[in-house]
Amino acid sequence: MIDSRPLTLERTESGSVLHLAGEWRLANLAGLDRLLATFECPSDCKLTLDGSGLAGLDSAGVMLLHNRLTAAGHTWRDVGLAGFDAERLLLVGMVADRLDVPAPAPARKPGFVARLGRRVSRGLATVPSLLDLLGQIGEGLVRMLARPAGFRSREFFVQLEAVGLGAMPIVALMTYLIGVVFAYLLGIQIEKYGANIFIVDGVTLAVTRELGPLLVAILMAGRSGAAFTAQIGAMKVTEEIDAITTLGLSPVRVLVLPRLLAIVVAMPLLTFFGDLMAILGAASVAAGQLDITLDTFFSRMQDVLPVHSVLYGLWKAPAFAAAIAFIACYNGFAVSRDARSVGERTTATVVMSLVAVILINATYAILSPDLK
Repeated sequence: MIDSRPLTLERTESGSVLHLAGEWRLANLAGLDRLLATFECPSDCKLTLDGSGLAGLDSAGVMLLHNRLTAAGHTWRDVGLAGFDAERLLLVGMVADRLDVPAPAPARKPGFVARLGRRVSRGLATVPSLLDLLGQIGEGLVRMLARPAGFRSREFFVQLEAVGLGAMPIVALMTYLIGVVFAYLLGIQIEKYGANIFIVDGVTLAVTRELGPLLVAILMAGRSGAAFTAQIGAMKVTEEIDAITTLGLSPVRVLVLPRLLAIVVAMPLLTFFGDLMAILGAASVAAGQLDITLDTFFSRMQDVLPVHSVLYGLWKAPAFAAAIAFIACYNGFAVSRDARSVGERTTATVVMSLVAVILINATYAILSPDLK
């Protein structure tokens, strides 16, 4: 039981003496706390703690004394200690030193300019590695042209099948449905003015110049770009890239060039195939909604769709493909040796590729001649 005996206050000419007695341990902490709350120790006079009557003391008891006296206005450094044996005096000093350490100031949230600066700094830090990979790719292409026999044709055709033939079903489905949706929405508007035949002009020009190449590039960024990063990243995690280097081979020539060339070759073909499927979807909607037969649709398309519009869309495809492959392979080599990094870099590949495709498309739109 806790009563008044564990704690007595004596007032002297030189100050106040707080006599401690009994067990000042964690088990008695609640009662001791209530007892301390009843004592008034003026903070304007010197206070001394007398521990000669203590039967037991632990860190919880010292913490209680420290916190109560500090709350009463006393500075612990000015509190005198008397009657404590060496072991307890050491305990009091250790606990008080820890409690007197000021709490760390809360971290100040950086402002917009600081956050922007950090992001720009991190982005610029990747420039040397990007240029290094670009240089290795250029060197590999030069060596491949000088010695075509050293090109890994088998890997190239494997990647070409995966990137090209493997993507044809999803490209056909996506572009066909886009053609259907675009023709349906456009048909609703032009039908109000009796200009049904002009659906051919709008759909074919939009699909061949912009929609077809852009949609195929977005699909390839999510499909092939992510696959390239995951494949190379997994090889780095399993140390297969280190094994390739140990054998005296260049990882860029073995892994990057076949993938880069395969997607550059496949992208224009997939874009042309996607244009055909989108036009076919638009023609089916025109026949069902606007009473424009297939013969009329394709005859009008021959008159209003210039060849240079089709070629303009196809010319953009290799640029999209090269950007996607470069970004994907860079992120693959940037994977650290854990599975989480593979997922993060794969996500980064898709995001960066989409941004690159949109920027390249905007550049082509600015630099290209006006549509006549």
